[in-house]
Amino acid sequence: MLISVTSSNGSSLGAQREAQIRAAIPMHCWVKNPWRSLSYVIRDFVVIFVLLITALHFNSWAFWPFYWLAQGTMFWAIFVLGHDCGHGSFSDNPRLNSIFGHILHSSILVPYHGWRISHRTHHQNHGNIEKDESWVPIPETIYKSLPVHIKLLRFKIPFPIFAYPLYLISRSPGKTGSHFNPYSEIFQPSERNLVVTSTLCWTAMIAFLGYMANTIGSLQMLKLYGVPYIIFVMWIDGVTYLHHHGYDKKLPWYRGKEWSYLRGGLTTIDRDYGWINNIHHDIGTHVIHHLFPQIPHYHLIEATRAAKPVLGKYYREPKRSGLFPFHLVTDLLRSIQQDHYVSDAGEVVFYQKDPSLNVFFHKFK
Repeated sequence: MLISVTSSNGSSLGAQREAQIRAAIPMHCWVKNPWRSLSYVIRDFVVIFVLLITALHFNSWAFWPFYWLAQGTMFWAIFVLGHDCGHGSFSDNPRLNSIFGHILHSSILVPYHGWRISHRTHHQNHGNIEKDESWVPIPETIYKSLPVHIKLLRFKIPFPIFAYPLYLISRSPGKTGSHFNPYSEIFQPSERNLVVTSTLCWTAMIAFLGYMANTIGSLQMLKLYGVPYIIFVMWIDGVTYLHHHGYDKKLPWYRGKEWSYLRGGLTTIDRDYGWINNIHHDIGTHVIHHLFPQIPHYHLIEATRAAKPVLGKYYREPKRSGLFPFHLVTDLLRSIQQDHYVSDAGEVVFYQKDPSLNVFFHKFK
């Protein structure tokens, strides 16, 4: 039975549509197996340590580029596992989720609870211009008030794929607060102690990296950790951007009564990353993940396959990548060229383009 999301009027109707999708997904897809989740953690950390030991053994400029790309990709993989912890899809045990979430995210300089809480806000309000948290469109008035250098950084050069550390510190344009500050407007008073814990874990990791840099040298630490961290940042920004922007599939954004949880979730896009799908834990199956973040990552492909007949035309089939997802680079750059701001008025709006920012990306037209 094909669902319809042409109108969001009536929360009960939206709940019925969501229930149709939920019913199509096999029951075992909702089961969280902590041992299976832990096996992925062990696998990823084993690969990380093998790459580290191999890099130290060869210590050759012929090997370093391979190490940087591979290790940065593995940093991204363990972020996705920490992301499962944040959603409670790692296990049914909140304490276990918190322990491994801190281990995984602190190791790559992500404040676990600070990020988890803001990411929860993103999921609860995806597609809502007024309340969403991640990759939210800038309204035209705010966009036009931005200094020229901010526009250039955000749109004219591919800065969005390096934006994540700044987002953790100061969030997106038009928003205030920090993921490290327990008194930030992102958090409720009851969440402050959690944020303090995560910020302390993050600080401990910074101290450890500083100690190692003093022990083995700053250049060596840059090669072993710094460059892979930059690759990880490119992964997280590139992937999350692609899941919430469409170059050839324009995505609506909603305000007021036109928004609903279901409609917002269906504005996300699945992406096929080729052979990398198996490394970063099938995060490309993003639509079902957004609608039902409780589903563990290892069931997302099956859950998506089961839900597609119900979603029908409202599911945007991803381009198949083959072995390497080269087309995603072009999609990313073309979207950055065109998706600049949305109208201040209207309850269903689409990204608009600032023609003055076209020069850098002219070859991608």
